[in-house]
Amino acid sequence: MSRKLDSPVQTQMAVALFNSPLTGEYGSKRVEGKQPAGRRRVYVQTETGCVLGMELDRGDNAHTVKRRLQLALNVPTEESSLTFGDMVLKNDLSAVRNDSPLLLTRNLMHRSSSTPCLSPTGRDMQQRDWSGPIVILGNSDQFARTKHVVKDIKKAIKMGVDPIPVHSGLGGAYYFRNSRGESVAIVKPTDEEPFAPNNPKGFVGKALGQPGLKRSVRVGETGFREVAAYLLDKDHSANVPPTALVKITHSIFNINDGVNGNKLQKKRLVSKIASCQQYIQHDFDASDHGTSSFPVAAVHRIGILDIRILNTDRHAGNLLVRKLDGVGRFGQVDLIPIDHGLCLPECLEDPYFEWIHWPQASIPFSDDELDYIEKLDPVEECEMLRRELPMIREACLRVLVLCTIFLKESATYGLCLAEIGEMMTREFRSGEEEPSELEVICMEARRMVAEREVPSPKADVGVEEFLFDIDCEDAESDCKSAAEDYVTRTAFPFGNGSGHVRSPLSKLEESIEEEEESEGEEQEVLASLPPCEHIPSVAKLSMSLKTTSLGEKNLLKYVGAKTENGYMANTSSGHRSASEQLPASMSFVKLADMNEDDWTLFLEKFQDLLYPAFAKRKSVTLGQRQRQRLGTSCQF
Repeated sequence: MSRKLDSPVQTQMAVALFNSPLTGEYGSKRVEGKQPAGRRRVYVQTETGCVLGMELDRGDNAHTVKRRLQLALNVPTEESSLTFGDMVLKNDLSAVRNDSPLLLTRNLMHRSSSTPCLSPTGRDMQQRDWSGPIVILGNSDQFARTKHVVKDIKKAIKMGVDPIPVHSGLGGAYYFRNSRGESVAIVKPTDEEPFAPNNPKGFVGKALGQPGLKRSVRVGETGFREVAAYLLDKDHSANVPPTALVKITHSIFNINDGVNGNKLQKKRLVSKIASCQQYIQHDFDASDHGTSSFPVAAVHRIGILDIRILNTDRHAGNLLVRKLDGVGRFGQVDLIPIDHGLCLPECLEDPYFEWIHWPQASIPFSDDELDYIEKLDPVEECEMLRRELPMIREACLRVLVLCTIFLKESATYGLCLAEIGEMMTREFRSGEEEPSELEVICMEARRMVAEREVPSPKADVGVEEFLFDIDCEDAESDCKSAAEDYVTRTAFPFGNGSGHVRSPLSKLEESIEEEEESEGEEQEVLASLPPCEHIPSVAKLSMSLKTTSLGEKNLLKYVGAKTENGYMANTSSGHRSASEQLPASMSFVKLADMNEDDWTLFLEKFQDLLYPAFAKRKSVTLGQRQRQRLGTSCQF
């Protein structure tokens, strides 16, 4: 039975992290980072935010893990599933790697708050996790810079230097400081995200694993996306600050009660799984500074990353600007991109690229940038992410592969950054959201794959996929109906009345031709615009994620919250369901429901369809430039 998106979550109390094996020696201190041979350390999180660290032996199974949770945290484990990314874990835990976060979810539609998480007592108190107040989940060499930050945080915590809560934004976030009181990291607990059970600003209503701000990004999973963006920033080209997933313990974190989502007044040590990103000193963000001074290379590097990861939240507030001091650097700045929690969605979404209308985005890629793009290897990057973030979902990786191929092919063809971004961005026509040019190409590729399919039994799947709201039949039918509705609306029989209909790709060609025809009527407007730009509709701007981003106040119009001195007031938002608080986002294309053979064939068809679409887009751009030159050089 599919779960209801509106079902309220009865939030339970989280507790400090303990290690409670059923067997083995108790009370012996474990050297941090060292474990007996054949043992793995994991961090199990319940859907309401409780976290338990434990050591797994080779013979342990999912039942053993649930039993430990029940004994240590007093949480009900009946009718529950232990999940690791896409997998539902049963007897075999061999796929679970060291330092992996696991999620325990209830299988029941209605969750009860009658059995809250309580602090372990008695013998369990001897079974502490000796890993320290903050531990990086994973031992990659790419986290070397983060390890220095973690060392500074540990020292500060021992000296009593408390972190500072971040008042802006929709989710819980904290500036952790060093022993000198300087901010060195921003920590965002996964269970304090918007709509998560322990959100400190009243935006509650969902369990971890349910669809969040975007249906294709689940609550509690923005943290590993922050890390993925850092890991995918090859050669630190885009300047993403060092980021890692951590287990962190402190009394500053928020815990809501199990009835109405209100904060608990009594503070206690509590452990959380969170993203930890190095704090970068800066002077302002892009919304406070004229964009004309931004270096072309910096804009291109960030745009290249945003396209690869299909960033749905690149607004001016998450582009930090830092002045470059020194001789001959007057007026020069550097850009630092942050807040990548809404990248790598599980299906194609409408991205938001703040830079798409900046003049820098209309300048062709340099030879160095083209060489950088050419060397990108999406298959290798997927293997790296599976290694470093084993909980990442395959659907996210397919989006990465698709968007990277699209970037590589479009750059080779000669499209500029703005043109590529425009092809990925949806438009509004007659008040209806239309699929982007990229989505139309994917819809046509899927149609071609479906036509070539021969009915056969489903391929065997090695692991059972975890079904939640985003995976259920209702969500799948929504995606299909959106695509089918678009095809129905755009279908047009040929003149002979044979009943054949045109493909979505022909609609793309028609819409581009319509743009070319309408450009003559808008000549005076276009004459004032730089190349590769057009004026976005008001509806388009209003639906962009800038209005619903993690760091913006504009979401208030949906939830009725108030601001105090420019900051988000800590209101309860009436504790309405999260689905009522945000407008639904339409999905035209899903990638995760294809088996490997279909996925391979789909990519082949996708690449075959790209160059005709690029040619159409290029002709539109050339037409715009010719009309702009005509409009600016002649008087009528």
